[in-house]
Amino acid sequence: MRGQFTGWPEQAMDVLWQLQGEPAHATRERYRADRERLVRQPMIALLNDIADTDPRYEDFSVWHYRTGSWWWQHQGAVIRLGRKIEIGLRFSLDGLRIQGAWWYPDPGQVDMFRRAVASEGSGRELSAVVEDVRKKGYDISGDVMKRPPRGYPADHPRANLLRHRSLIAARPLGCEEWLHTPEAVDRVLSAAADLDALLMWLVRHVKRAA
Repeated sequence: MRGQFTGWPEQAMDVLWQLQGEPAHATRERYRADRERLVRQPMIALLNDIADTDPRYEDFSVWHYRTGSWWWQHQGAVIRLGRKIEIGLRFSLDGLRIQGAWWYPDPGQVDMFRRAVASEGSGRELSAVVEDVRKKGYDISGDVMKRPPRGYPADHPRANLLRHRSLIAARPLGCEEWLHTPEAVDRVLSAAADLDALLMWLVRHVKRAA
């Protein structure tokens, strides 16, 4: 059932502004309760509403602050779709950012990925999916080798994908007025739909270590 998320209050930006730079421990403690109420709790509500739309989105985590200043200035969350395959969200003074990622792979997952990329059917599918995601404004990145791995020809038609040891598609969603309204749920769901073909390819081909 939708309706928990009503938007990040405008005061959330004020709290994050106070935490810029390298805030002293006393400053962090002064704003801890406000940050929890105005920044982190809305992210939890957003993820609950997202999960209510699709059972695939039910396994999520919303990060605490940890010790580094960066974690106080950026509110992160992930939705796990498979082993090391996830949707990541980040709220900060720059607004909301989303990424679909397969990263920090388990032993064996990189080999599984390479075999699927090299295979004519699944490889062509991934190449087309990545190009489609790129055309929708997502930056494609990851841990990329300088040359194709051993055992694969340098002139392989998907040599660029074979060089990946992780694969990330990310873009900012913006910092407009909708962040302070329930519309943010639909913005995230629309972006998740952009990433769906890529993430489901990864779930099919690299979700388990060999």
